[in-house]
Amino acid sequence: MANHSESRTRRVFLNNIDSYSSKYIAQFLSSCVVGELLNDGEEEDKHELSSEATRCQIVGTVANKEAKKLRFASDEYRSLSREELLQCLMQCDVIVYNITEHNDLIDEATWAISALHSEIEHFGSPKMFILLSTIMTWAMTKPADPDEPDIPLTEDDYKRRRPHPNFKEHTSTEKLVLKLGKTKKSKLATYVVTSGLQYGMGENIFHFFFKTAWLGELSSVPVFGPGTNVIPTIHIHDLARVVQNIIDRKPKTHYFIAVDDSKNTFEDIVKTIASTLGSGKVENIPKEDAYGTKETDLLYLSVNLQTESVFLKDRLNVHWECESGIVDNILQVVEEYKQTRQLLPIKICLLGPPAVGKSSVAVKLCRYYKLHNIDVSETVNEKVRQLEELLEGNEKTSENEEMLISAEAQLKTLKNNMLLNDGQLDDRHVMHIIREKLNSKPCRNQGFVLDGYPKTYTQAKELFHDENMEVEDTRSTIPQYSKVLVPDFVISLDATDEFLKERVRSLPQNVAEEMHYTQDEFTASLAKFRETLAEDESVLDYFDYLEIHPEHIDCENVDTVEKIIKTVGRPKNYGLSPEEMEEERKRKEDERHLQLKQEEVEKELRQRLENDKMTALLEEWNRNMAEVKKQEHELLETRSVPMRHYLMKYVMPTVIQGLMDCCKVKPDDPVDFLAEYLFRNNSDD
Repeated sequence: MANHSESRTRRVFLNNIDSYSSKYIAQFLSSCVVGELLNDGEEEDKHELSSEATRCQIVGTVANKEAKKLRFASDEYRSLSREELLQCLMQCDVIVYNITEHNDLIDEATWAISALHSEIEHFGSPKMFILLSTIMTWAMTKPADPDEPDIPLTEDDYKRRRPHPNFKEHTSTEKLVLKLGKTKKSKLATYVVTSGLQYGMGENIFHFFFKTAWLGELSSVPVFGPGTNVIPTIHIHDLARVVQNIIDRKPKTHYFIAVDDSKNTFEDIVKTIASTLGSGKVENIPKEDAYGTKETDLLYLSVNLQTESVFLKDRLNVHWECESGIVDNILQVVEEYKQTRQLLPIKICLLGPPAVGKSSVAVKLCRYYKLHNIDVSETVNEKVRQLEELLEGNEKTSENEEMLISAEAQLKTLKNNMLLNDGQLDDRHVMHIIREKLNSKPCRNQGFVLDGYPKTYTQAKELFHDENMEVEDTRSTIPQYSKVLVPDFVISLDATDEFLKERVRSLPQNVAEEMHYTQDEFTASLAKFRETLAEDESVLDYFDYLEIHPEHIDCENVDTVEKIIKTVGRPKNYGLSPEEMEEERKRKEDERHLQLKQEEVEKELRQRLENDKMTALLEEWNRNMAEVKKQEHELLETRSVPMRHYLMKYVMPTVIQGLMDCCKVKPDDPVDFLAEYLFRNNSDD
């Protein structure tokens, strides 16, 4: 029966649970039932444990202070002081310190075991401390027998181990953990697990090689140095299983080497990654020319050790996931890599009448999603070029003679077929070339946009047929198909015949001739498309049978690319490379400067227009005022004529005479004299 003390809640601490290694170990442990490994093979006890299903409670520190809370963690600790962290450790049953990834965590691990040991008398219950160290603490260890260097090192060679000079502090921490665990074993049990290079679940140290092969941008994947060094490795889940075994079983052995049974060289590993995800080509380059990887990673990848974990097999019962190593389990590891990093191919088929805009849409989608554009004509030309370059660039040898003969025969067949069909290949050859392209590693990795092909139900059935399946059941209405080749999204673009004809008429004559869109050719192509689509079983019916229902888009009324992106969703790839990011940043900056410049020009133009408008208005105002003044003057002049005549006839003679008399008399007050004179003479009148 299960021990009830083992099935209580077990609180497990891990440092940096948001880092690659600790995250997947913590995630694995969070799904483990407490004490489940104590009852291997005992069905009754297993049933009791599964019914109680008491799982580990995971807590830990996080490095990224801004990240979302991890689903598998009960508590996360951010920016704690040493005193606060010690209180958290005191509340845990198991403390796992992982120093396999970051050297700056060694001081904290050393402090943690020392602080816990100093508080040993205050433990409410026994505690376990597990240090996850690195195989680099064995990197300089000599073989036990110099005459037999291939005999693997085991835990029995523990006292002879010699670290790489950069990993001496790791070794010191290992020794301290084991030493402090010997004082009061009933209160504090300590273990050291020396891990091989970890792989799986999206990759860490091998990520550069996975990414390089997946992208396919380099002709070959680089191997740093000769690549003949043997690298000890372990799947991250198998490392987690080792930790789980130690927690549950509390073995009497306190030092373990955690490595799988593989004896793969560095070159073996890279070649396997390259052939599974890419072209399979590798190239040995000097270590000093290594790029895309950190200096510490280069040290790990340079290790050369033959190791064997005897204690794992003798003292623990690990249910291995990848016991034979990364090379033998590469298909599983690659699938984990794609799923974990969401690097899933996006496969799109664009269908529609001629001149509807399939090719321009395909180019935009390929740029946005980083897909491979499969245009029938270009793909056929590309195949011919590849065969010609292969024959021109290689001399026949015993190794490549068969390949070159096959390439020569294929090229001759294609060219002869083109001569017989006015430069075009027949359906059978086109089908073979397109199918080969769909099966290529780049298309399988990133995905593709199939531009305007297949055109008929029969072509679709032959193109996507799964050759590995048994003979098709003629009674089934659903065609057998290859899930690897068939598209995930089928987009049917359409527009009215009038719209399409108007678009073609707007093309320059030379472009129309090049695209075979002259009036007669286009009318015939459009009629053939409509006729094919109206058949009892069209290409759209094929996809409907597979329940890949086409998305119909009217290109006259919507933004086609935007609509497709909404249907397909976000990209599932690495996004922009650093160079592309820099180019994109410059493009956006140039666009911003251009926009600012345009706004400035527009503002200046508006100001100028306003100024010109104001000037024109002012000039018009002045002209109007001058005209008004002129008219007023003329009016006054006209109105003053009768008055002037009256004054000249009746008033001015009297005034003149008065002035003359005034001059003669010379009175004291001339004005009064003149006024009196005018009054007197006016009265007389």
